[in-house]
Amino acid sequence: MSKSTTAELKTAPEAVNPFHMAQAQFDHIADMMGLSPDARQILRWPMREFKFQIPVRMDDGRLQVFFGYRVQHNDARGPAKGGIRFHPNETVDTVRALAMWMTWKTAVVNIPLGGGKGGVAVAPANLSRREQEALVRGWIDQIWRNIGPRIDIPAPDVGTTPQMMGWMMDEYSKRVGQYTPGVITGKPLPVGGSPGRKEATGFGVIYQVREAMKLLGMDPTRSTASVQGFGNVGRHAALGFTKFLGGKVISVAYYDNREKTPYTITHPDGLDIEYLMSITDIFGTIDKDKARAAGYRVEDGDAWLRQDVDVLIPAALEAQIRADNVHLISDRVRILAEGANGPTTPEADQVLAGRDMLVIPDFLCNAGGVMVSYFEGVQSDMNYYWTRDEVLERLDSKITHAFHEVFRLAQGEGLYPRDAAYVVAIQRVVEAMEVRGWL
Repeated sequence: MSKSTTAELKTAPEAVNPFHMAQAQFDHIADMMGLSPDARQILRWPMREFKFQIPVRMDDGRLQVFFGYRVQHNDARGPAKGGIRFHPNETVDTVRALAMWMTWKTAVVNIPLGGGKGGVAVAPANLSRREQEALVRGWIDQIWRNIGPRIDIPAPDVGTTPQMMGWMMDEYSKRVGQYTPGVITGKPLPVGGSPGRKEATGFGVIYQVREAMKLLGMDPTRSTASVQGFGNVGRHAALGFTKFLGGKVISVAYYDNREKTPYTITHPDGLDIEYLMSITDIFGTIDKDKARAAGYRVEDGDAWLRQDVDVLIPAALEAQIRADNVHLISDRVRILAEGANGPTTPEADQVLAGRDMLVIPDFLCNAGGVMVSYFEGVQSDMNYYWTRDEVLERLDSKITHAFHEVFRLAQGEGLYPRDAAYVVAIQRVVEAMEVRGWL
């Protein structure tokens, strides 16, 4: 595929630190581009970081202190933009990495935003609805002075929901003394959310899989896929694969929040994605007893990776395809569409770069969510909202254009697709910094 890949950098295959991985990817492209030392100094680290306590009175009367984060990596091209993750393993380094990737994501699809990310170390499924509301309002109470429609615009991510975004917007509006729907995206429709936002990331993945199939001369209606993750991204990617492309999803992996165990639901003749969605909770846990009753197999958490399919869609967390499991991927796989952020480690990337496989890199592949978040912010500013069809048409047009920009560069310069996406994104950020006089 390529003589040059981000995977050529040496990092430990186990115990991957996501921020070190993000920095290594950047360093590799900076070397390739001959980036100036000044630009490297600014872009290797976030511009601003916040860590804060969030005390919450729990339902049993005890006070529990949670730790929250917000990292603003770069805002040369516009306000910082990025989701808020509620996950028990959240750390400042995961948030730093995700914020850096958001900078490249907004740049590669050419929307006027920068990169940010937030989080709380918590398992939200273990909280009552009242505790969830107290936690998200507490997050805003600690950071509201440092976010805003022209500063930093949070959104939902792993473990957070549109309802949580509604509470956050309400709390911010109380703090600033005016209704401010544009401070948060991914909100429910009655409080300024955008039609099409819920499905945007997953559908955006499938729009690009469609384009990749055109490049490879594949027949979508005869294709099969395996998906890891059945949260918002995974379920809509699976739905889009069956509805838009006419293919079959034969495997879906998910994490059981109650049992703290990953599982894979499989069937060789294809899964009924709409049925699976009907037996899945808001955090992506499928009722495996009902799945078995429907005739589906329940297998181990790595089974999704072993499937003999045409398309793999990792849509869960970072570092899921690693040096120790990349060999499980079938030789039949033609497309790896990274719906998650950073799902492939550099060591695994090196293996994939030597195979006959088209990789749609994460910060391009999953940019549909931030693109429609941008559309939502525009609509909130105008106080005028488009229809769902208008939103999805705009998404399809813009993300398809971004896909072809990256792959034209990849093919023209003989670059690995991930490297090509980085070159496009970093060049745009550096140009903005130069124009603004930062360099």
